[in-house]
Amino acid sequence: MSTQRSTPSPAPRRGGATLQQVADAAGVSLATASRVLNGSTRIVNADLSEHVREVATRLRYVSNGPAQALARATTSLVGLLVHDVNDPYFSAIAAGAMRVARERDLLVMVANTYREPALELDYITRLGAQRARAILVAGSPPVDPALAEPLRERLLDYQQGGGRVVTIGDQGPEIDAVLPANVRGAREAALHLTGLGHREIGMVAGPHGLVTIADRSEGFRRGLTEGAGDPVVAHEIEGDFTRDGGYDATRRLLAEHREVTAVFAMADVMAIGALAALREAGRRVPEDVSLVGFDDLPICADLMPALTTVRVNSEGMGEQAMRMVVESPAEDAEGEGRTVVHSATELIVRGSTAPAA
Repeated sequence: MSTQRSTPSPAPRRGGATLQQVADAAGVSLATASRVLNGSTRIVNADLSEHVREVATRLRYVSNGPAQALARATTSLVGLLVHDVNDPYFSAIAAGAMRVARERDLLVMVANTYREPALELDYITRLGAQRARAILVAGSPPVDPALAEPLRERLLDYQQGGGRVVTIGDQGPEIDAVLPANVRGAREAALHLTGLGHREIGMVAGPHGLVTIADRSEGFRRGLTEGAGDPVVAHEIEGDFTRDGGYDATRRLLAEHREVTAVFAMADVMAIGALAALREAGRRVPEDVSLVGFDDLPICADLMPALTTVRVNSEGMGEQAMRMVVESPAEDAEGEGRTVVHSATELIVRGSTAPAA
């Protein structure tokens, strides 16, 4: 990535320039300018660091004392924000993160956000006040920019003060992330079902306001259009990201579209509810209706029938995110720092899918 050198910013305000003015004038991100001037464990290219400091001197920038104090903090506290700790997906992420934290003698504080943006913002502020050395955010950001942008800005404020931020899910181009291959995994699920001859397929989706659901929906619909054979009809019903949410959504799906021969549930906890709803309706799995989930929770192999699903390495993502925190990887040669790790998905075929009747 090339570093763009912008034209000099307007004259600094009386008393010195802001950090944003320095970043703009130096042609770097706000996060990079903060790492150079306010102190951080992250490494910035030496030539770029010198350039940023020259610009800061010319614009009479004065470092923020509290930000430097946070940057020098040696607290062992790491905050982990999850949507729902009762969800096995997030429990697995937490287990992986804590395993690495134990190796490094770090204390992990888990905060349940209940998918409430205002609560996420509050927790980030509180962790900053506690001088936590890092924050891990596990969970899909909102689709709505009006909700996503305040969260991103709050994380950047914490990061610019010297704290470390890693997210599982994409929170913005300045924030390091571990990203599951949701689009690819859902596409493989669709190709599996169309390959079995299914042409009337129901989609039991989670809340539409989450990027994760948008990605899985996009991938699944993409796979439906790529499958060989006759055109496929997809019926999407929204529900909560819970067992009961999957149960209720599947009941509505069957009431409105009894002709479906396959159901794709966008989370295994929803697929468990879908399985109960199908049995209650007298629809055999997989003889009458095939069922596919997403995540590959440990219980999936023990269901009757065992669930075909898309495997996500939840514990591995938690481990990777925490390692990114403790290892503080260096930025690239250009200094525009963002590390992205892609976590692969894999379709696991079990007994809940079969050729269309």
